[in-house]
Amino acid sequence: MDFLSFVDFIKQMEFTWQDVIDIAIVASLIYWIIILIKGTRAAQMFFGLVLIFIAYITASVLGLKTIYWILSNFLNSIILVIIVIFQADIRRALTTVGNPFLKGYNFGGREDIFDEIVKASGYLANHKIGAIIALERETGLKNYMEFGIPLDFNPVSPLHDGAVIVQQGIIAAAGCFLPLSSNPQISKELGSRHRAALGLSEETDAVIIVISEERGTISIALNGNLIQKITSHELKQHLMALFKKKEEGLLLKLMRRI
Repeated sequence: MDFLSFVDFIKQMEFTWQDVIDIAIVASLIYWIIILIKGTRAAQMFFGLVLIFIAYITASVLGLKTIYWILSNFLNSIILVIIVIFQADIRRALTTVGNPFLKGYNFGGREDIFDEIVKASGYLANHKIGAIIALERETGLKNYMEFGIPLDFNPVSPLHDGAVIVQQGIIAAAGCFLPLSSNPQISKELGSRHRAALGLSEETDAVIIVISEERGTISIALNGNLIQKITSHELKQHLMALFKKKEEGLLLKLMRRI
């Protein structure tokens, strides 16, 4: 089909306003998905699925029956495969969709809360005391607090290893166990504490502060990214920017992919 024939074909098609809206919504969804997975391991897995689909088409055209049969059976279960492979990203996507209907950031940019967090992080880093501090934003962290130790009305509770979760400016629980990231690209120099921080950041929009016990450094995990070796002053600047909803995109650009 030459270009003129293609133009004639387009002219013969009857477009309604519903078709325009339908195309616009689908295009917006595709663009939103691309932005959501850009720079994450999901993008690599998505590219792998595209290559498998190209191989399926190639096998069909060239008559490679065995390869075609194998890929055909695989693609028949593609919906289930996508759900299994991208389950964490699907959860994050659904959370992102629901966020506009929830309340805003809990801290309201209060500098006194951030001052205390920065002061505590600096002290722990200087004394090489490992810690994880998860700051709740729009995605609730209650399910991670269930296995921790509540602190709201029991300040003398025993504490164990795990994360401290700050909710609405209050230390809500300690000793909380976080999901470890399974990202194969994580540096081997990072231990379970950093992997736990990254794991939570992959599933929620929380801001997780990590203090390294070995190196005495402060890091921030956010949206599956990690920015390492920041000062107390930089920590406060990042927290103010994130919880005031300002320059979050700029902060993400500064974060070094692991």
